[in-house]
Amino acid sequence: MTQFTERAIKEAFIKLLNERPLDRITIKDIVEECGVARNTFYYHYADIPALLENIINGEIERVLSDTDLDQAWEDAVISGAQFALENKRFIYHVYKSVRHEEAERYLNSVAGEIMCRYVARVAEEIPASGEDKLLIAEFYKSALVGMIAGWLDQGMKTDPVHIIKRLGAMLEGNIELSLRRVAFLPER
Repeated sequence: MTQFTERAIKEAFIKLLNERPLDRITIKDIVEECGVARNTFYYHYADIPALLENIINGEIERVLSDTDLDQAWEDAVISGAQFALENKRFIYHVYKSVRHEEAERYLNSVAGEIMCRYVARVAEEIPASGEDKLLIAEFYKSALVGMIAGWLDQGMKTDPVHIIKRLGAMLEGNIELSLRRVAFLPER
C-alpha cells in the first residue's frame, strides 16, 4: 500500500508540475489531485522539495541502471533523457524555479555518468590515464549540459533528439581520437 500511495503522490505532483510552475503548487493541490489525506503526504515526504528530490533521485537511478554501455553516447543520452522528454514542462518548471539546482543536478548526473561509461568503453584498448579519461568525459558532459540548459532557456522550441543525433554525427570518432592523442602525450 505504501508504494502505491507514494506512486500516486509522485504522479499527482508530476501532473501538476507539467501544468504549472513549481511555486504555484501546494501540498493541498497534490493531496487533492491524488486523493490522499494531508497527513499521508507528510508520512512519506517532509515537504515539496523532498518530494521533488525523491523523484529526481529515482529517475537518476532508473536512467543509470537502464543505460546500455554498448549504445552510442548520443543514443544513451536520448535514452537517459526520456523522462525529461516525456515531461518537458515538468523539467522546464523546475529549471525556471528556485529549485533549478535539482534539474541541473539531474542533467549533470545523467550526462556525466553516461559520458564516463562511454569514454571508459571506448578507452578499453587505449592506454590513456584515468585522469585524461575523466577530463574528456567531463568536457563532453559539460558541453551536453550547456546545450540542454540553452535549450531550456530558449523555451524548448527545437527537437532535442534531432540535435543530439546531429551532434553525434558531427563528433563521430572524436572521443576515440582524443583518447589516442592523450595516450601518447608526455607526462607533465
